[in-house]
Amino acid sequence: MSHDDLHTTDLATSVATQTVELAAPTATGPSRRDFLQLAGGAALMSLVPPGVRSGAWAAGSDAPEKKEVRIGFIPLTDCSSVVMAAVNKFDEKYGIKIIPTKEASWASVRDKLVNGELDAAHVLYGLVYGVQLGIGGPKKDMNVLMTLNQNGQAITLSNQLKAKGATDGASLAKLVAKKERDYTFAHTFPTGTHAMWLYYWLAAHGINPFKDVKTITVPPPQMVANMRVGNMDGYCVGEPWGNRAIVDNIGFTAVTTQDIWVDHPEKVLGTTAEWTAKNPNTARAMTAAIIDAGRWIDASLANKQKTADTVASKAYVNTDADVIVARMLGRYNNGLGKTWDDKNAMKFFSDGNATFPYLSDAMWFLTQHRRWGLLKDDPDYLAVAKKVNRIDIYKQAATAAGVSLPKSDMRSHKLIDGVVWDGKDPKKYAGSFKVHA
Repeated sequence: MSHDDLHTTDLATSVATQTVELAAPTATGPSRRDFLQLAGGAALMSLVPPGVRSGAWAAGSDAPEKKEVRIGFIPLTDCSSVVMAAVNKFDEKYGIKIIPTKEASWASVRDKLVNGELDAAHVLYGLVYGVQLGIGGPKKDMNVLMTLNQNGQAITLSNQLKAKGATDGASLAKLVAKKERDYTFAHTFPTGTHAMWLYYWLAAHGINPFKDVKTITVPPPQMVANMRVGNMDGYCVGEPWGNRAIVDNIGFTAVTTQDIWVDHPEKVLGTTAEWTAKNPNTARAMTAAIIDAGRWIDASLANKQKTADTVASKAYVNTDADVIVARMLGRYNNGLGKTWDDKNAMKFFSDGNATFPYLSDAMWFLTQHRRWGLLKDDPDYLAVAKKVNRIDIYKQAATAAGVSLPKSDMRSHKLIDGVVWDGKDPKKYAGSFKVHA
């Protein structure tokens, strides 16, 4: 049987046999997966949540409702799994065609998601939650289908600050405290990841990002040009725009975001809840294809080099491949004379750990939105995360792609200031910081 004709009756039969036939071999080559082995009937039934039994496989079939999906992206290295899913045709394996669509700013991505011009997007984690809760813009129910990557962002400071002796958080704090002038720092979107990394790092060194310095919003590809002309003293952005400042000799890396939080969540595959409800099979297929692409990227240095060469082109990031590949491979130069191999560089798969949409990751962004006054009250953190992060669809996609799942939907980490985040008491955590709005 083909994967376009997998009926619920066949699914029930396969529960008994503990094997699902997803696709028949073809004359032109192997199928997308001949058989999916499962640990037992209970494991298979976890693929079939109540929503599925009432129609998540539309009309009893797992055929994608939409054959073409437009996925927006911003020119950043971490759009790579979306791009490579299309370029390497991982999408065809699941019966869809991904059309990567280059966007100018995160605000544009937000607006096009909300109005339906895009089916989904490579998007900031916190942006999705900002729209969900109506923070600083339109309010609409949203979904996170998967995490696209972990790590790989950086906070860059200008050479002018270096000349004044500010080369890390502690020395920057001393300079800011002198109040010789106002210092300006840029991030990419008010509720986004880069804003939260920048705020967290500044605050960890006693700098209040809303009272002690000025913060502005600048689209990622425009960061380097704006710092070159003196519009800001530093910025937090995704690669390759941190390394680009070093190559162009206008700045240096003060801290990587993986130094702020090892294996932190970064971009996600986001869409509206309305789109997912209409296209559950397409959502699953799209997620599986991008999981496959992330696994391929992380599989070898050669694949990372090929990825860098591909996304460097004008259609995608539009910069030199060498600027992308260095940090994609984890070969760091901070612009201050230090070079190192970073084992916590950008990850697109990490045995499924980098792609799983942990509820605790989502809740962390909400705690920071609360900390900085973007949320006026504490939401029901866990309930919001469960509503937005479609772990059910991710698990279906991961199983289709043959990817293992973590034991828990939550995880624990210690951040740069020594504070542990585990998602257990988000309200207490959000209110525990000495430096806040």
